[in-house]
Amino acid sequence: MSEVSHSFLLQVESVSLSFQGVKAISDLSFSVRRHEICSLIGPNGAGKSSLLNVLNGVYRADAGWLHYDGARFDHLEPLEAARRGIGRTFQNNALFKKMSVLDNIVTGLSKLSTVGFLSQALALPRARAEAARFRERSEQVIEFLALQAWRDVPVEQLSYGLQKRVELGRALIAEPQLLLLDEPMAGMNADEKVEMSTFIADINRELGTTVVLIEHDMGVVMSLSNHVVVLDYGRKVGDGSPDEVKNNSEVIAAYLGTVH
Repeated sequence: MSEVSHSFLLQVESVSLSFQGVKAISDLSFSVRRHEICSLIGPNGAGKSSLLNVLNGVYRADAGWLHYDGARFDHLEPLEAARRGIGRTFQNNALFKKMSVLDNIVTGLSKLSTVGFLSQALALPRARAEAARFRERSEQVIEFLALQAWRDVPVEQLSYGLQKRVELGRALIAEPQLLLLDEPMAGMNADEKVEMSTFIADINRELGTTVVLIEHDMGVVMSLSNHVVVLDYGRKVGDGSPDEVKNNSEVIAAYLGTVH
C-alpha cells in the first residue's frame, strides 16, 4: 500500500502487534472507503478487538502505519484519535450505571471539552455555555436513537439492548467521522439485532459516518456491510464485498476448519 487515496478515510498498512511474543495481528493491510460500513469478522482470538484498539490508540502497533483522513501515523493517542473524529464502543458496556441516559451520553463529549476544571467548578459563563451545548447535542442524539422515553432513567434499569444503544449514543455524540463498534449486537435477541442494525444503517446513511464494526452474526454482516475483512489468527484471509467473502474458500476454512 504505497499510495494514500483520498477516497479512503482509513488505510491500515502492514500493521503487526504482539503480546509477549504471541502475534495478535500479523502484517495486516486493508482500506476503508469514506461513508462505507466495513465489517471485521473471524473466529474468536482472530485479532479483531486488538485491531480496533490500535485504531483508536489504546494499543501501539509494533510495526506498520495508519493513514487516517489524509494523514499518516505510526500511533494515535486515544485523546488525539477522539479529537480527530474517531469514536468507539466496547464489547462490555462501560456505562455509568447510576447515571441517567442523558448524563451518560453527555460524557461522550468530555474529551472534547475546552473548559478547565476550575471554570466548571465555579460555574463560570464559559463553562455554563459549554454545558448547555453539550446537553443540546445529547438531546439530539437521544431523539435520533429513539431514547426519549428513557431520557432520565438510570441506565442500570434498562434492558441490555437499550444499554447498548446508550453506549452507541455516547460514541455518536462527538459526531465522529469514523465509528468503531466492537460487537454492538453481542448478547442481543433477534428483535434487538434488527433495531441496532437499523440504527447503524441510519448513522451511516443519514449522518455520512464511516463505520467499522466487529460482528459474529453472518446474517447481520451480509445485510449491513458494503465491505468485509476477515481475520484468522491475526492475518487477513479475506477482503472484499459480502458476496466475495462468503464464497472465499480460505474464509470457509477459517470458520469451519475445512474447505467445502
